[in-house]
Amino acid sequence: MKVILKSIIFASVFLSLMSCQDPNEQVLMNDVDDDWRKNDIQRFDFEVKDAPNLKNLMIVVRNNNDYPYSNLRLIANIEHDKKTIATDTLNYILAKPNGEWIGSGFGETKEIIFQYKLNYKFPQNGNYSIKLVQAMRRDTLPGIEDIGIKIQNLKPSFINGK
Repeated sequence: MKVILKSIIFASVFLSLMSCQDPNEQVLMNDVDDDWRKNDIQRFDFEVKDAPNLKNLMIVVRNNNDYPYSNLRLIANIEHDKKTIATDTLNYILAKPNGEWIGSGFGETKEIIFQYKLNYKFPQNGNYSIKLVQAMRRDTLPGIEDIGIKIQNLKPSFINGK
């Protein structure tokens, strides 16, 4: 009976989480293997089919207690047809001044989502890549478990009530 009850609870939780997936969002994650090297490029490929519609681009970071800093510096490139269309140097805060991680989650792994580009309009439909490189002062960066990109499709706004 306990096995059946556990199976029902697991199935219910799984289905609940799957139903929370927003069809207007896409999340692409890479496992960094807890030792991100300075020149290792984290690449995220995706297709844009509705370029006129604005999008929010977010960066997802999952870190653990092995991460030695309170911030994370990244260099981000957006590419289209193997040409860079945007380059940004980013600095995100992962911990409060007292050392407490800002992200959410149970155990030692925390996840935090940072704004990258809000209301961003891709120049045209097609295949794009976002490339992230860690820009910290260490050759290998421990404690970052996963890094990712979240793409939110914004609903088109109507002008003059149309």
